[in-house]
Amino acid sequence: MKAAFYEDFGEPDVLRIGELPDPELRDGGVLIDVRAASVIPGDYRLRSGELKHLFPVTFPKVPGRDGAGVVRAVANGVTSVKPGDAVCFVSVHTEQGTCAELICRPEKDVVPMPPGMSFGEGAALMHAGVCAWICLEAGKVGQGTRLLVHGGGGAIGGAALQIARHMGAQVTTTCNSRNRDHCQTLGADHVVAYDVEDFAATDERYDVVIDLIGGDVHRRSYEVLKPGGKLVYLLAKHIEDLSAQYGVETILGPIREEREIHDIVVKMAVDGVLRPQISEIMPIGKIGEAHHKLATGQVSRGRIVIDVAGADRFPEPA
Repeated sequence: MKAAFYEDFGEPDVLRIGELPDPELRDGGVLIDVRAASVIPGDYRLRSGELKHLFPVTFPKVPGRDGAGVVRAVANGVTSVKPGDAVCFVSVHTEQGTCAELICRPEKDVVPMPPGMSFGEGAALMHAGVCAWICLEAGKVGQGTRLLVHGGGGAIGGAALQIARHMGAQVTTTCNSRNRDHCQTLGADHVVAYDVEDFAATDERYDVVIDLIGGDVHRRSYEVLKPGGKLVYLLAKHIEDLSAQYGVETILGPIREEREIHDIVVKMAVDGVLRPQISEIMPIGKIGEAHHKLATGQVSRGRIVIDVAGADRFPEPA
């Protein structure tokens, strides 16, 4: 099979396109012809070696956490999908990723793709939706919650805006000024453009802050939380836990790949609550460029999606 892979950690130029052995259909598994794969920050951070202490890998390593494609074969006992089905799926950093023509994943990591969704959208759905849902769940966001989401233009932030609107929260987000209208469309009641405004220069106090940025943004987020509020974050830039100083709760979003959560994300997509956001579709030969763009902050809206199938346009699912 054709795949993107790297044989050592390093800069984006370590990524190659070449032939690797086809994966075998394993017990309880689903063999998938991959059409599209998304690129997430964890992909370039793992490739650079930054995360090797957390995620041991075997070389050659295929990148990619989620994707979409068509089921080629299923193992005995698999009942949720069948050959010919269009599906979304996820992988994990310690195993071979989604940026290859074929992948085998356990049944729990494969879900039917929502009707009417393109393969590109399907590839951008799962990781962003799962992360957003888990962060909002950890913050106990619900009707009337005063919520601040940092980075609402990004894939996870955009998903969080859509889901939080559905939950009935009062949503403020930070984003680049060019994404202001986009974030309002996704569900933000109020937008703070970080390139022209200071989110902390306000008397507003939030019940929950979702921090997808880290660093100084994380530190200053404590200032805008109510006493007893929750600061939920994902691993990004280094953070210092100041919860005791401010009388709030700091929570690392407990990201986990569970079938129950996958089904929730797909149902939200089917119901029209959640629509994945795509910044750009790139051919598999430009996977290195995609990593570079993401690592250097050139992507401020949605996911870069890799066209694994090599078509000018993704074929629509049957």
